[in-house]
Amino acid sequence: MKLLFDQNLSYKLCTQFPDIFPDSGHVRLLGLAQSADRDLWQFAGANGYTLVTLDADFAELVALRGPPPKVIWLRCGNQPTLTVARLMRQNAEAIAAFQRDEAACLEIY
Repeated sequence: MKLLFDQNLSYKLCTQFPDIFPDSGHVRLLGLAQSADRDLWQFAGANGYTLVTLDADFAELVALRGPPPKVIWLRCGNQPTLTVARLMRQNAEAIAAFQRDEAACLEIY
């Protein structure tokens, strides 16, 4: 599963999950840091990514348009990178199940 981490999350998250989320990317590392949400949305959908964000914007967009891409909405607020990485690892099974089901948005607290 490929995750695309939004600008509001650290690019360092890409290196935290080679075992469970290989080929993940970050908007900054992909040259998309200044892109509008709709452009990120189109890029993620066209390239098989699931968007990971702290913002409600993408959750609202997936509710309006439907996937692809799917959205993982982290509801933990601004946290250190290691805390976010731990949260993602703790929810790895739920994320994998989310990829297999028809849900469009997964909220993680």
